[in-house]
Amino acid sequence: MSSDARLTLITRPGCHLCDEAREALGRVVAVTGDRWVERDVTDDLELERDYGDRLPVVLLDGKEHGYWRVEEDRLLRDLTTPQL
Repeated sequence: MSSDARLTLITRPGCHLCDEAREALGRVVAVTGDRWVERDVTDDLELERDYGDRLPVVLLDGKEHGYWRVEEDRLLRDLTTPQL
């Protein structure tokens, strides 16, 4: 995972929800200017074990933010709200 990307999208090939999540993340980062990276569970046994049955999964700052669908409004809020 890239250290300057706050968002990670965990996916697998052929996943239609993953395609939708990519589009949603594209819309979110177009507003916030953040970067995101994608990790494929087929390349990582640990990711497959942890997330394989609920893909796609969005991680924000390394912590699970959501799965199956990207909650764009919530993600935007969480990306733009200052952390105390």
